Amino acid sequence: MEDVGSLSTVARARNARIAAIVACVPKNVVRNADFTERFGDSVQQIVKMTGVVERHIVEKNVTTSDLCAAAAVALFDRASINRQDIDAILFFSQTPDYRLPATACELQARLGLRTGIVAFDVNLGCSAYPYALWLGSMMIESGAAKKVLLVVGDTISRIVDDTDRATALIFGDCGTATLLEASMGLEATFILGSDGAGAPNLIVPAGCFRVTDNIDDRNPNRQDTLFMDGGEIFNFTLKAVPKLIQELFAANGNESEDYDHFLFHQANAFMVNHLRKKAKLPAEKVPINIDRFGNTSSGTIPLLIVTECRDAVTGINPCELAMFGFGVGYSWAAASMNVSSLACADLVEL
Repeated sequence: MEDVGSLSTVARARNARIAAIVACVPKNVVRNADFTERFGDSVQQIVKMTGVVERHIVEKNVTTSDLCAAAAVALFDRASINRQDIDAILFFSQTPDYRLPATACELQARLGLRTGIVAFDVNLGCSAYPYALWLGSMMIESGAAKKVLLVVGDTISRIVDDTDRATALIFGDCGTATLLEASMGLEATFILGSDGAGAPNLIVPAGCFRVTDNIDDRNPNRQDTLFMDGGEIFNFTLKAVPKLIQELFAANGNESEDYDHFLFHQANAFMVNHLRKKAKLPAEKVPINIDRFGNTSSGTIPLLIVTECRDAVTGINPCELAMFGFGVGYSWAAASMNVSSLACADLVEL
């Protein structure tokens, strides 16, 4: 592992590949017209900035683990995977089922995976998918596992304040399952970083164990729901992500033409397009699906793969992907991986 300046860390993992991906979204679709009575004409202004036209929202009592379990079951079936061959299950989310036990442990039993496998949760949101790929790949390279199931997703709609237009209009729900497996000769590059000074700008202030009498006057009504300072998040993104792109290029010694797709966390359409233009990336290589799904937090990148890049990643020709996650924490992560011949890259609904 090698430090890159003061911003990030670069890591490489060998001999691991993505074998299959399935994303699951709720059947319930909420369109912008459904918000008009609540927010009036401001809906169109927010839509213009974010690009969100509709989003899939869970019904009451449906959790992230339900979506991830449905994705995993579909993956096992469509990729013909023996569940007893899974050596580890890692759950990346900020909306777990319980404070304890770990949702990964619950999913191990629920999915019928063998007892004794590695199972744990990681509390990450926007940057979760590149982090998950890095951690799973390192487990395979170390010899701790041959097949790792990454279950990554969020149901942010469960923690937004319905009266807060800054969050209620933006977020959707999604759960995903990704199978990593041992494969000799491949190498992936990861850029990882964090700056916890930005934590107060995207936060659920109350509801866990830190108790305070100081009410955040930016969000005085609901301390147990999501608060987002959109301006600060935007400023952080403009500062961190262009450098993240250049660091990934530098670490691999390549340029934009060496990649088939650049997959950005779907924070909002204006932000993704601004980053694309700033980094001088071809528009045809930067897919966007936030219009149909909203910002699904940790699930945005795998959801983007199955909806926008399915033919490329299931084909036999090498497909080089650059993935960029950034936001809550603050944290950021990028991954450069060769992805091809996936057994499935599918979208299902629950």
